[in-house]
Amino acid sequence: MSPDKNPQTMKPLTAADKLGIYLPATPEEFRNSPVTRAQLEELRTNPPEWLTELRKTGPFPRDVVARKLGISNSGLARNGISDALTAAEIDTLLADPPEWLVRERENLIEVRKEAERVKEKEAARRAASNRPPKNRFGEGK
Repeated sequence: MSPDKNPQTMKPLTAADKLGIYLPATPEEFRNSPVTRAQLEELRTNPPEWLTELRKTGPFPRDVVARKLGISNSGLARNGISDALTAAEIDTLLADPPEWLVRERENLIEVRKEAERVKEKEAARRAASNRPPKNRFGEGK
């Protein structure tokens, strides 16, 4: 990029999402100014103390909370978890899982098994058919 062009920027919310952090927990200077791609890369490769601490203790955004609990984002919503949780709150839930957490984990396992079953069924159906594979984008030539 030539020095006379403005660097591409993103909103702080987008940068926080790419970093996997909860925007309201970030420092004010991060929340209130656009982030360039170079700044984002610098934060990834050389995180400041606040970012390291935030990644370690939270609070974490909903998608990270769901992943750490082993459930879906919908599972969080169904059970009234709408706020970000800290590492300590997540550890408490994992140490003595409430009934809803156990149920949501089992639900996610079943959903994943069903998705795999459907995928395998489709693969078997395609393999059993006598139709040649679709020749998309010049594959197989």
